[in-house]
Amino acid sequence: MEETSRTGVRLNKYLSEAGVCSRREADLAIEAGEVMIDGRVAVLGDRVQEGETVIFREKVVEHKEPEVLLLLNKPRGIVCTAEKKEKNNIVDYLNYPVRVYPVGRLDKDSRGLILLTNQGDLVNKLNRGGNYHEKEYVVKIDQEVTADFVERMSRGVYLTELHVKTRPCKVWKTSYDTFHIILTQGLNRQIRRMCEMCGVNVKDLLRIRIMDLNIGDLEEGAYRELTEEEKNHLIASLKDSYSDPKPYGERKSYGRRPNGHKNGGYRGGNREGGYNYNRGNRSNGYNREGGNREGGYTRENRSNGYNREGGNREGGYNYNRGNRSDGYNRESRRRQS
Repeated sequence: MEETSRTGVRLNKYLSEAGVCSRREADLAIEAGEVMIDGRVAVLGDRVQEGETVIFREKVVEHKEPEVLLLLNKPRGIVCTAEKKEKNNIVDYLNYPVRVYPVGRLDKDSRGLILLTNQGDLVNKLNRGGNYHEKEYVVKIDQEVTADFVERMSRGVYLTELHVKTRPCKVWKTSYDTFHIILTQGLNRQIRRMCEMCGVNVKDLLRIRIMDLNIGDLEEGAYRELTEEEKNHLIASLKDSYSDPKPYGERKSYGRRPNGHKNGGYRGGNREGGYNYNRGNRSNGYNREGGNREGGYTRENRSNGYNREGGNREGGYNYNRGNRSDGYNRESRRRQS
């Protein structure tokens, strides 16, 4: 590339991209002494550095960076971050003259399609899991892809490390040890974690599609700009997507809610007000793991008060097991006060 953040941007290109004039007209104006950079008269071949002020025919030039949309076929070993402290960060690897950021991520050991842009709103719309944008992968594992494996992956897998069940997704076998998977969420190392929970390990992971953008014949390590047709189609596809976090009650069913329905809660099970941590049915209050309740706290089943592990009670405290109607039952002893 002819321009980088280190060398600046050619003055005639700077003026052209700002919409002031063509590059040829810019050269003529520079030769005529009608362009200044930070108080000095510019000459042909000058470059504009970040923070410098350009004046064209006595008017300050308001310059905006061109909108950039790139597709990169990321190789293994590159980290999808803009953090300069990361040695193998994707921004330094790309070395594009305009500052761009990766949309979402591919973990370091994975490869394939990733979108980079300098349009913040676009990044947010593409990254929001609640927008349900499809991403397709080709995955090779260390065992045979069985029908049971495909079925389990398709239903969604509970990830113990993240305490979340993945959404149902499309999975199909393409060879002995290879399958395709289409996701609508992007949890950390999601496919690898799903495979591990199913007892297999990923040997190779390649992303081939983001929405309607395909990897095609783009070589590994190479990038290209989106065509005008691709840009227009992408923008149209994102028209109904949201970029800012929605108010809590308006959020779609995604992220950390593995199953069930909710009307103003967090995840799993059925609820109508309050908090349900994992499963079970409740109408008010708190349900930690399972069981039914109607007010208060339940570990298993209860109707009022506190039940630590099991048993039935009606008022008071039951630490372990047994039946009681009032007072305290430590193990299996009965007492009435």
